[in-house]
Formats: sequence, C-alpha cells, structure tokens
Amino acid sequence: MSTSASARVGRHKQLPDAVAGYVREQIMSGNLRPGEFLRMEPIAEAVGVSITPVREGLLRLSNEGFVTAVPRRGFMVAEFTRQDVRDLFWVQSQLAGELAARAATTIDDETLARVHEVMLQCEAAVERHDTVAIGDLGHEFHRLINLSASSDHLARLYGSIVKHLPNSFYASIEAHVRTVVPEHRETYAALETRDGERAREITEHHIVNSADFVIAMLEERGLWAD
Repeated sequence: MSTSASARVGRHKQLPDAVAGYVREQIMSGNLRPGEFLRMEPIAEAVGVSITPVREGLLRLSNEGFVTAVPRRGFMVAEFTRQDVRDLFWVQSQLAGELAARAATTIDDETLARVHEVMLQCEAAVERHDTVAIGDLGHEFHRLINLSASSDHLARLYGSIVKHLPNSFYASIEAHVRTVVPEHRETYAALETRDGERAREITEHHIVNSADFVIAMLEERGLWAD
C-alpha cells in the first residue's frame, strides 16, 4: 500500500472516532437527552464529515451503550445513570491501579524524575489556580506512570475505558485541587520506594472518589433533569 493510500485509510478510521467523541460530549454535557433521536446531518456538519463516518461513529457508540440503534428509525440516546458513571470509574480504578502497581517495579530513574518534575509543575499550577494547566499536567502525570508499567495491552484496554468520558471531564477532575496535590505526592512516594501495593491503593482511591465529583458535574449540566 502506498503512503498516500495508508494516510487515507488512517484518516477514514479517525473520522468515526471524531464523530463518537463529539456525540459523547453532547450526551455527557446534557445537550442530548436519553430517548432523543439523533439526526445525522447536524452531526456531520458539526464534525465536518460526510454521513458515512457519522453512521460508523454512532454504531461504535451503540456498541459502547451510549446510543441504541432503532430499526428503520435511526439512533436514539440511551439511558445513562449515576450508577453507570460509578461503574465506569470503578473499572478504570482497577486497571489504573494495576498499571501503577506494575510501574512501581518497572519505572526507570529518568522517567521517575520526569514524573517528579510534572508533579511540581502541577503544584505550581494549583498555586496560581490555572485549571487548564492542572488538567494537562495531571493527565501527563498519569500517562507517564501508565507507560512505565511496560504493559501495552493493559494500557490500551485502560484507554478504551477512559474514552467513555470526554477529556474535559478528566481535566476538571485533576483541577479539583483539594485532593490532587497530596495524592500525586503519595503516588510519587510509592513509585520512588517501589511500593506497588501502595501505588495501587492510592490510584484506585483517587479514581473511585472522582465518580461523585463527575456525577455532581453532570447534575449541574442537567443530564438527569426531570
């Protein structure tokens, strides 16, 4: 396959992902409500794609449980409950906890130094109340740990779960400054002392506790408004 053909194939695969990400964001923001039918044309216009990748993206969301395919009628927004949010974070906590535990035994000194550097940058962002930087640096902090676990398949599985919520939500979680600084420090200390079980415990606790924060955020956005 030529380089140009490979590029076209790669772009074709990315378009449905872009559609799925956009529709997830609309559902989770409360702009699309459970039971509402989705019109493909406005979605195509908003994302800047044709109808075909819109249909493919909605089929992916159907497999994830965000929308329901209704014969001869199209796609409808599925129910998404508070318990669904808690379940998502519980699954994430188990996978992230395992990755952190493995990283504690496999992380090299160079990456550990980078984790420490990012942690300090995040603390500085907290001091100046820079929520965008807090979110970005929090993401980088966890990304470095996950990559250090040397468990590519597990990290990919974790990534497939994480994408169920928009990136802006995770940034908001990291910007929840009451817990981010001490928990980052505790995680770093566990990595530095090669204490895998402690790294697992802190990571699981951090993620599970984030569920209630996200639920409150979704309630404010009117996702479950009567």
